[in-house]
Amino acid sequence: MKLYNLVLLFTLVSALSLSAQREIEFEKYTLDNGLKVILHQDNSAPVVTVSVMYHVGSKNEKPDRTGFAHFFEHLLFEGSENIERGEFFKYIENAGGTFNANTSNDRTFYYETLPSNEIGLGLWLESERMLHAKVDIKGIETQREVVKEERRESVDNQPYGSILEEIQKRAFTKHPYRWSVIGSMEHLNAAEEADYVNFYKDFYVPNNAILSIAGDFDKKELKNQIQKYFGTIPKSKKPIYRPDIIEPPLKGEVRDTIYDNIQLPLVAQAYRTPAQGTKDYYAVSMLSTLLSQGESSRMYRALVDEQQKALAAGAIPLPTEDPGLAIAFGIANVGVDPMALETAINDEIEKVQKNLISEEEYQKLRNQIESNFINSNSTVEGIAESMANYEMYFGDANLINSELDRFMKVSREDIRNAAKKYFHKDNRVVLHYLPMAAKP
Repeated sequence: MKLYNLVLLFTLVSALSLSAQREIEFEKYTLDNGLKVILHQDNSAPVVTVSVMYHVGSKNEKPDRTGFAHFFEHLLFEGSENIERGEFFKYIENAGGTFNANTSNDRTFYYETLPSNEIGLGLWLESERMLHAKVDIKGIETQREVVKEERRESVDNQPYGSILEEIQKRAFTKHPYRWSVIGSMEHLNAAEEADYVNFYKDFYVPNNAILSIAGDFDKKELKNQIQKYFGTIPKSKKPIYRPDIIEPPLKGEVRDTIYDNIQLPLVAQAYRTPAQGTKDYYAVSMLSTLLSQGESSRMYRALVDEQQKALAAGAIPLPTEDPGLAIAFGIANVGVDPMALETAINDEIEKVQKNLISEEEYQKLRNQIESNFINSNSTVEGIAESMANYEMYFGDANLINSELDRFMKVSREDIRNAAKKYFHKDNRVVLHYLPMAAKP
């Protein structure tokens, strides 16, 4: 029995290793109207994901019209000239599919996962979204209320919910990363119907989008369908607005105190970091994983388990197209002074700055990164999104196969150097979140 278990374990490990090394094959081409198309064929299961990524996020907004990119994520499920209001969801659900969308600082992503015999439905829905979406006052008023409720739930009435918003407006003074993705309700309320129509015409065009499809299909037939649904959509003749703003250095630590409807203090440190895809970004990302991923991570072990100064602690790199942020934080344990918690966070960062991590810890870190990378591409949805991301940000969808190599090239010395270069006091914003009862 023991020998059988050992053989079974070896077989599973070998299978996982082969899976990890499996190259994701794809074909990429561009339609005459500028729409980029990426196709990954996998006929192992009768499922397909049809997705469209638009190169528009909160950084493409005007300073007095923030929140538009996220707002359109909601608005463009309203319907189109050929889809009745509220029917978008029903088409997908009746076909046995699922759908979702998400918005970041840099792009907006829509997808449907459907039985493969319904791939034409997904293409039609996304072509309608691109060409004939309903951008009218009725839909605008409806979605304003939806977004208001979302903001109340996720930001205004959520403990620590405003933390990213408060960090961004202090970490950036020039760059549009200074406002949050959800934006300002005042701006959305002040906008007129023409503002929304113009945003749609400016950004929801084929030459600002990537159609990424992964799953079960016949490639020749699919290409004909893509041409049918998307080939005649007119290309925008206007240049796509891309902010070309270089944020000046912080030139010193920025500190502030936020009083919130919370029970326990929180300490957050936001460090200005390089854009994703740069060599230093991979070192910063691995540093964040070292500090915070899992209960055996440095910050959790030191702050939560050993010193018991925090109930939770972590570090998060925010991958952005332009230089962005990495955030370290801790929620103080009962009776713990926020300054004591801040000192404890500083100590863990200083340890990485002064000493190389051990070979054993380094190998564990590499294993975590590899596992995260493989898991992100374990579904057809994940593959479709990853290919689109890599093509949009770097013009190289094949990074879905090779980006892991960039992480694996990061040395122990690179991690220590990144900690020294970016995680220092003159390059950060520090916020103390305190209960309202503590407000003077």
